[in-house]
Amino acid sequence: MSAHAFGLDIGGSGIKGAPVDLVTGAFAADRVRIATPHPSTPEAVAAVVAQVVDRFALDPQVPVGVAFPAVIRHGVACSAANIDTQWVGTDVEKVVEAATGRRVHVVNDADAAGYAEVAYGAARDVPGVVLVVTLGTGIGSALVVDQHLVPNTELGHLEIDGVDAESRAADAARERENLDWPTWARRLQRFFDVAERLLSPDLIVVGGGVSKKHELFLPLLDLRAPVVPAALRNDAGIVGAANLAEAHFL
Repeated sequence: MSAHAFGLDIGGSGIKGAPVDLVTGAFAADRVRIATPHPSTPEAVAAVVAQVVDRFALDPQVPVGVAFPAVIRHGVACSAANIDTQWVGTDVEKVVEAATGRRVHVVNDADAAGYAEVAYGAARDVPGVVLVVTLGTGIGSALVVDQHLVPNTELGHLEIDGVDAESRAADAARERENLDWPTWARRLQRFFDVAERLLSPDLIVVGGGVSKKHELFLPLLDLRAPVVPAALRNDAGIVGAANLAEAHFL
């Protein structure tokens, strides 16, 4: 394994990047963030991505990993969340390769963040099945089995009680409906009950911004698997994307 890879996290409001020390999972230099252009078309985003990468004096062989807000199959975006719909059907890897002149590996953003928790964070050295769930505008998910990522699980879109799960159990739903913590926790309980029946995880890691307040709702959940807050916070997408890129090109 090389000492470093470069991670990019492309979101609806910002495009963030940093070189990552692959031994420790820490940033090897301060992160750079540039606002996501609007409209966030492939051409416009690619130009900003190039600006972010060019801020760093990277060895030409350093690979670039990209955490992208979409279902990703073989480098191609099959959906678009908080980014222009022109990305659907676009080969994201080829777009970023052309913009940066580097080897590129693209993954779903929740997958990148979840894998970072397994490689360096709250699920490090945990064998078996790890489920990482991010609670925010929606519900993101990453499933890792014995250190191998199962991509694009999209558990937030499970239909539970006749509705899309994230429409009732995401943190945005809690804020939108002004739910107290016990009421929201009951909705989370229902979501995790279904997830546990499907996957029987050995550990559940809960991330997203609301995980900073984990003591207000995680103890209210009654699950078979241990449930813990995420450790890497907003760095997880960059770190996971960099790690997966390095592994991809070994």
